[in-house]
Amino acid sequence: MTSAPSADPVRPAAFPLVLGLDTFGDVTHDADDRPVSHARTIRDIVEQGVLAEQVGVDFFGIGEHHTDDFPLSAADVVLGAIAARTSRIRLGSAVTVLSSDDPVRVFQRYSTLDAVSGGRAEVILGRGSSVDSFPLFGYDLADYEQLFEEKAQLFAELRKGGPVTWKGTMRAPLHEQDVVPHTESGPFPAWIGVGGNPQSVIRAARYDYALMLAIIGGSPARFAPFSRLFHQARTQLGRDPLPIGVHSPGHVAATDEQARAEFFPRYQEVIRRVARTRGFAVPTRESFLREVGPHGALYVGSPETVARKIAANLPLLGANRFEMKYGMGGLSHGALMSAIELYGTQVIPRVRELLS
Repeated sequence: MTSAPSADPVRPAAFPLVLGLDTFGDVTHDADDRPVSHARTIRDIVEQGVLAEQVGVDFFGIGEHHTDDFPLSAADVVLGAIAARTSRIRLGSAVTVLSSDDPVRVFQRYSTLDAVSGGRAEVILGRGSSVDSFPLFGYDLADYEQLFEEKAQLFAELRKGGPVTWKGTMRAPLHEQDVVPHTESGPFPAWIGVGGNPQSVIRAARYDYALMLAIIGGSPARFAPFSRLFHQARTQLGRDPLPIGVHSPGHVAATDEQARAEFFPRYQEVIRRVARTRGFAVPTRESFLREVGPHGALYVGSPETVARKIAANLPLLGANRFEMKYGMGGLSHGALMSAIELYGTQVIPRVRELLS
């Protein structure tokens, strides 16, 4: 199961095309370039989610973070507020740090979201590339891998419905435990986010999770082997294929020049702040231009530029789903609303046209 994937082309996507937006709740700035409050940021995200539905976006996701820059620590609450004002768009996490959460509570929160939204909930699970939640909730980073392995296994059992019997080493066991609320229409979609670890790809395949490739830097093409590995693992397990998605940062404005001018200084500053703890290189203008080019991971530009890049990379990765992580700390709420409108009204129709 852990053998290297073959160099065969990635299997073409056989699932409906889904084009979504993700946010980490980046704190926006006001007209005087001052950060707005966490409360204002959260209320603005509700407005952004509602607009996403109005302009035709398929999915809206909120990624869990616990820092002053990213105050979205209770994504399901915000998604519930969006659900109350929408009727079509699918809603989910992007990502839930399962390692430092309780799988039972995650299941309960998202099955509740599934109920209030009329069956529109999804969840993307991750180990946590941002590990702020570990000390916050009393977890030891030395248990990083074991925590996720056991909790991903338990969450897979919970998704099946019915009484759950489970035993591990990182949490109290369950015996014939009924976990409520029950879902109305079977399991809600669940994904595992993968940033480049083959064992995570195998884990997703083994526990029947769809695969979300988190590509935040470098060439997207280097992730194609993970798509092949996922398909091969599902085949060896005798299981049906599952969808593959791509999550990458981006920003859309009327022109390439405007999008780059708005995004780059904010992007450079955010990466500069996290570089010491995350091990990132601080971007230069030259490295930024490589990333926004055809072989980089950033989707920054005019609607046509962004649409062409999405349409080029999805087949390359055997993926049927793209989620653009929009926003960057310091951008204004107005700039984000404009980006969402352009993404929904121009990028999405153009991608569908290019891939038809």
